[in-house]
Amino acid sequence: MSVKSDVTLADLDLFEAGPPWATFDALRAEDPVHWDSEPEPNSGFWSITRYHDIVNVLRDTETFSSEKGTVNLEELDDDQMRVRKSMLETDGARHRALRKLMQGEFTPRALAGYETFLRGLTASTLDEAFAQGEFDFVSEVAADFPIRVLARMLDVPDIDIPKLISWGNRMVGNTDPEHADVLASDPESEKYRMLPFRSPAALELWAYGDELKRQRLGSDRVDLVSTLVNATPIDGKPLTEDDFHAYFLLLVVAGNETTRHTISHTMNNLIDNPDQMRRLQEDPSLIPWAVEEFLRYASPVYHFRRTATRDVEMRGTQIREGDKVVTWFASGNRDETVFERPYDFDITRKPNEHMAFGRGGPHMCLGNSLARMEITIMFEDLLSRVDFVERTGPVERLRSNFVNGIKRFPVKVSLA
Repeated sequence: MSVKSDVTLADLDLFEAGPPWATFDALRAEDPVHWDSEPEPNSGFWSITRYHDIVNVLRDTETFSSEKGTVNLEELDDDQMRVRKSMLETDGARHRALRKLMQGEFTPRALAGYETFLRGLTASTLDEAFAQGEFDFVSEVAADFPIRVLARMLDVPDIDIPKLISWGNRMVGNTDPEHADVLASDPESEKYRMLPFRSPAALELWAYGDELKRQRLGSDRVDLVSTLVNATPIDGKPLTEDDFHAYFLLLVVAGNETTRHTISHTMNNLIDNPDQMRRLQEDPSLIPWAVEEFLRYASPVYHFRRTATRDVEMRGTQIREGDKVVTWFASGNRDETVFERPYDFDITRKPNEHMAFGRGGPHMCLGNSLARMEITIMFEDLLSRVDFVERTGPVERLRSNFVNGIKRFPVKVSLA
């Protein structure tokens, strides 16, 4: 495929059937710093599609800033940024302070205390799903499991889990007619311009978080909400109301969505690669390392954005101060100069320095150890119980160029 100069990764139709791999391949080969036009009021962006260029952008926070704009394609004014700015949209000392506030909760040592809970939860999730024989893998397994883990870490009751799932779907699915209250592209969304994802679901989630905050202020409870409410960042600047809202929303969305979609994609990929599935069943010790290939192949987040703080040249292309610069992780994860046979699903691939969580730089995903642990435990249990899994209907995908999501995925399971 030869890339056309007018191709734009802002076009959601390109992502209708999943990642536009042929387009990414052509861009890496022919136009690795590609200008993408956008409908007004947005102004267009530069697509960075080669692995090492993406790494360079992520690591150079002085030239490619997270706090000069959002991490997605929407362009915000100062008032919107003030209300909607999360840890993702900060750099430097403030970013380090906000990150450190929660960092201790997500270290491998801290997460080890959750292993017994995770194994029990995995077992009960699979028990309920497998008892049906045929079921939707997304709703019964992939979406249910990580949100229950998050509920435990937030210390909220299981009865609230459907609300957490719904809020996440409505916000992250802001470009999908099935999920969005109002599509982000609809002029009506202007009334929600001050809200993350332009979604009224954010108001509901904020109100829910405010009630938890009221209950836990001054308490000695040990959970993520209590830490947010009662701890002060190391820079001495307490969280404002807007800071709390942004951080709480980030925990709910980021703590669920990427793991959920990786689990869904992995089951689908194992069905398509029965030899790899059988190998894992015969030697479960391979699973922890195979998780790296699960993540690379899934690429659950398509992109993150930065904003140029000065004029800079990349591969002979002039990028101007203020231009949006978009790093396409999905493309980087198929870069043939880094990954031999990048379209092969190879559970023993080494090395496997994928960018499912970013790659280097200060914004590496805070929850990467938790995600790896959840995915490992899920497939250790699942693969020990099944003889084979087959699809019984089409895989329905989220309409998005931000999250590589699966909405529905019907399967039939034959137990070992």
